[in-house]
Amino acid sequence: MLCHARDRFIGAYACVLQQAGPRRDSPMIRWRKTGCLLLIAMLCAATLPGCRRTPDEVQVREAIAAVAQAAQAGAAGDVVAPLSDDFDGNAGELDRSALANMVRLLALRGEHVGVTLGPVSIAHRGARMVATFDVSLSSGGRLFPDRLGIYQVESAWRREHGKWRCYTASWKHSM
Repeated sequence: MLCHARDRFIGAYACVLQQAGPRRDSPMIRWRKTGCLLLIAMLCAATLPGCRRTPDEVQVREAIAAVAQAAQAGAAGDVVAPLSDDFDGNAGELDRSALANMVRLLALRGEHVGVTLGPVSIAHRGARMVATFDVSLSSGGRLFPDRLGIYQVESAWRREHGKWRCYTASWKHSM
């Protein structure tokens, strides 16, 4: 009985809707719908820049700048963070752990090394990148006075686990 009454009600309501034609919203309801749609569109537009991935060149430049800042601070872990596990410096002269130990030694002796980066230029080489730049090492002190000065650096980078890592670098004293 209840099902029969419900079906009759639904049928009558459908008939009324068909006779009434398309439903028209009041201006206030249309304004609210438009406002909600605009709000949703603005929220989507505001969150899209957060979803954007940092360009590869910028990631490499930021990593190079982070290494320079960490070297000045004497933070060995931060100096080697963007280096790959198989990092090779100057054709076997310095590996990842040797570089970390050198920074630790300088920090333990209380020596400060000033690091000033020149402009970084980046060239794509297939799936890898090569960054070249000049770096000036200053102050330093007693431990490595002959190693201070300006160096020309060429570093090679590859993507490992979603991050750009330096796997080799070579440098030569230019002044």
